[in-house]
Amino acid sequence: MAKAKSAFVCTECGAEYRKWQGQCSSCQEWNTLSEIRLSASRPGAATVSGTGRAGYAGGLSKEVVDLGSVDLTEVPRLSSTFEEFDRVLGGGLVPGSAVLLGGHPGAGKSTLLLQTACKLAQARKVLYVTGEESLSQVAMRAHRLQLPTQGLKMLAETSVETVLAVAERERPEILIIDSIQTMHLEDIASAPGGVAQVRESAAVLTRFAKQSNTVLLLVGHVTKDGTLAGPKVLEHMIDASLLLEGGADSRFRTLRGQKNRFGAVNELGVFAMLEHGLKEVKNPSAIFLSRNEEQAPGSLVMVVWEGTRPLLVEVQALLDESALGNPRRVAVGLDQNRLAMLLAVLHRHGGLFTGDQDVFLNVVGGVKVLETSADLAVLLAVVSSLQNRPLPRELVAFGEVGLSGEIRPVPSGQERIVEAAKHGFTRAIVPRANTPKRAPEGMEVVIVDKLADALEAL
Repeated sequence: MAKAKSAFVCTECGAEYRKWQGQCSSCQEWNTLSEIRLSASRPGAATVSGTGRAGYAGGLSKEVVDLGSVDLTEVPRLSSTFEEFDRVLGGGLVPGSAVLLGGHPGAGKSTLLLQTACKLAQARKVLYVTGEESLSQVAMRAHRLQLPTQGLKMLAETSVETVLAVAERERPEILIIDSIQTMHLEDIASAPGGVAQVRESAAVLTRFAKQSNTVLLLVGHVTKDGTLAGPKVLEHMIDASLLLEGGADSRFRTLRGQKNRFGAVNELGVFAMLEHGLKEVKNPSAIFLSRNEEQAPGSLVMVVWEGTRPLLVEVQALLDESALGNPRRVAVGLDQNRLAMLLAVLHRHGGLFTGDQDVFLNVVGGVKVLETSADLAVLLAVVSSLQNRPLPRELVAFGEVGLSGEIRPVPSGQERIVEAAKHGFTRAIVPRANTPKRAPEGMEVVIVDKLADALEAL
């Protein structure tokens, strides 16, 4: 019997070491090395196609070719039957690609893929591999969601070698693995879900997908802080990494692209969790703009850019006199450090002091705003709450605020204004550089250069 070998792998970057050390020399993180046991292949053991260590990029060619001679014929994409899913993917599923779908327990990962698999199976060959649930459990969910079950091939298995053997026999166009944390290789001694098992299983499955031109969809769990469980190298192997988000108290789910080799990153798709599964929301702005009839102080609509489309969301600010020596700064859906910076700009260049106020900020609908175009709307909402003066319902604002109080332009200003006009807004406060060549009919565009100009325009 071959002697088992040990290695130490960093859970953050995937770097390997022969012995344990406190700090990873590659990513400089502390206490991230975990021991794994690797056993040599058994003599005479049968090998499955795709399990060799040839790299996870598929069939590697040893010939040197000129970049200009590479075939640029675009591979036709496969529709997932969900327009929002296709949008996040960049237009649809690409044959030979590996897509990782992550999310918290209960977010709807398995539901989304089961709905997609059942619909695609009516016209294409789909193999759904479940490692967490029995076949009867999956069938019960499909029946509850009233999905067409004829034609979908199911397999309850956690061995990668068995999954590949069945996939070579069935030759599916779409292969779904639920989840990658339950898969294991026989030649690796560590338990399923460990660093070595997740990394090697994903590498073998990805290599098979590229060699056989199969669409591979992997389900991945996330940790408490929202990052994908397992080694970071897993995110480098796959072609697209998607994150399905949504709290237990909300029926809406957002699907965001964190990495995509075939489309734009940070693209956003919105779904609603209903009795019969996930239903795509084709007009997300209408959901996030469901406001009260009576306008309250501290509320303002901003136009943010998500992927390839504008999105109208409401930001709410609440300022209250603080009884603490160090007032609180709480931001939900926005960067808390940026909020502190904007409050300093408001004091220095707007003449409004908030150092004795608790400041609470919330983006309605659970949307996470990642761009700086929300700066101007955030400050206007803060001023509205501080002065206890409601802002007009038909007002929208966007723009980046600099440290010297200037209002900087943001990308796609014309498209943002047009989207606001479509939803009935008649007044917009925008940076000068985002002045539209032709304002939409009925829309008054207020041009500002500095923060003081925006405060005067209220």
